[in-house]
Amino acid sequence: MDYTGSQSEKAVPAGELGRSHIGQTISFQPNEFTVVFGKLAGIARTEAMVYLSLTGVGNGTHLKDEYDLPVTHEVFVPVDVITNAESTIKDLFGKVQENLRGSSHKGGEDRTDRL
Repeated sequence: MDYTGSQSEKAVPAGELGRSHIGQTISFQPNEFTVVFGKLAGIARTEAMVYLSLTGVGNGTHLKDEYDLPVTHEVFVPVDVITNAESTIKDLFGKVQENLRGSSHKGGEDRTDRL
């Protein structure tokens, strides 16, 4: 199995996880057989490893609540909706501006109302 996240997630190296990710639902593939989905409760780091603690998944027969991953291991976090929306709005606004500029220069017609 090769998990690549969903459309609403982006991949980040485990070593880049920080305080802002605490409380977010994350997903990752700790080994070739398992994909984990859970809410991030805590992070501990060394130079080579990142230790993740998940909330609400412990005490199950097959569910662990702690995982250790290399700092380069991909973890999938939710896409920053606000930044993504801001970028989309800026792109659309730029297109509207270009269209308005383009339509005011077409044809050389004077379309002002006259009395």
